[in-house]
Amino acid sequence: MAVYTDVAAEDLAAFIARYDIGRLLSYKGIAEGVENSNYLLHAEAGYFILTLYEKRVAAVDLPFFLGLMEHLASRGINCPQPVKARDGDALGTLCGRPAALVTFLEGMWMRKVDAKHCAAVGEALAKLHLAGSDFKLRRANALSVSGWRPLFESCASRVDDVQHSMHEIIANELDALEASWPRGLPEGVIHADLFPDNVFFLGEKLSGLIDFYFACNDMLAYDIAICLNAWCFENDFSYNFTKGRALLQGYARVRPLNDAELDALPLLARGAALRFLLTRVVDWLNVPPGALVKPKSPQEYFRKLRFHQKAQSVHDYGVEARELA
Repeated sequence: MAVYTDVAAEDLAAFIARYDIGRLLSYKGIAEGVENSNYLLHAEAGYFILTLYEKRVAAVDLPFFLGLMEHLASRGINCPQPVKARDGDALGTLCGRPAALVTFLEGMWMRKVDAKHCAAVGEALAKLHLAGSDFKLRRANALSVSGWRPLFESCASRVDDVQHSMHEIIANELDALEASWPRGLPEGVIHADLFPDNVFFLGEKLSGLIDFYFACNDMLAYDIAICLNAWCFENDFSYNFTKGRALLQGYARVRPLNDAELDALPLLARGAALRFLLTRVVDWLNVPPGALVKPKSPQEYFRKLRFHQKAQSVHDYGVEARELA
């Protein structure tokens, strides 16, 4: 989440007049994240999140995202729900951008993650994968392996400004992953961005999942690889085997992994690290002037990528294959 577009109070009041949520009482921008402009709204009917869709979010994809949240909620996944206007439409336009209101989810994200949180995330991710198995809409993953080279080429001339020798290392990694990227693994709806700030807890209990604006259809094990990157490294970028084992075991308790998925996990983790390295490099080099956003460091995923390049099997992530099958 972030704020790229300032919204005037009178424009916002006119926008929410389409909804049965009463008068606008207050609102404030949410500065975390990097993708869309987000505001916390307080109206007479309660609290809501307003999102203005920017950058990588295409308007044609919005029915997928909003429909997926409704679908998952109907299958028992606690996530924000789109609020429909009186005309039945969940989408509107504000400040020249597509915009939507969603319900406010109680809880807070964990600034200090431990193994219990990782286990809960693993279970929640597996439940999401099962709940999404009969969702009818489809959306290709624009940020999978076929999308990485265009990202790299968009910033290749400046990538060494971020870190010396990064250009050569990324170029070599792209060649390797494009040649060996797994095929034929179980696929379905994935969240694709389940970082700690997209998972809410009430006390020690996981209370819900948010921010489905990268959700798409892809290999389910790739979503696990994203979570290993997001949840199981320490501040010094060292991998925490206890957290990794907890996350993988939590997932497998709900949805066991097959042999092909287990074999592919190190390669998928490398790909996930490269994907976030590339988007962070692009964001780092292209912050819009005046944006209320602080881009995240690309070096974090550069270091994580180097770890995954050395991994040979799930054993290198703190768990044995027999524990996950």
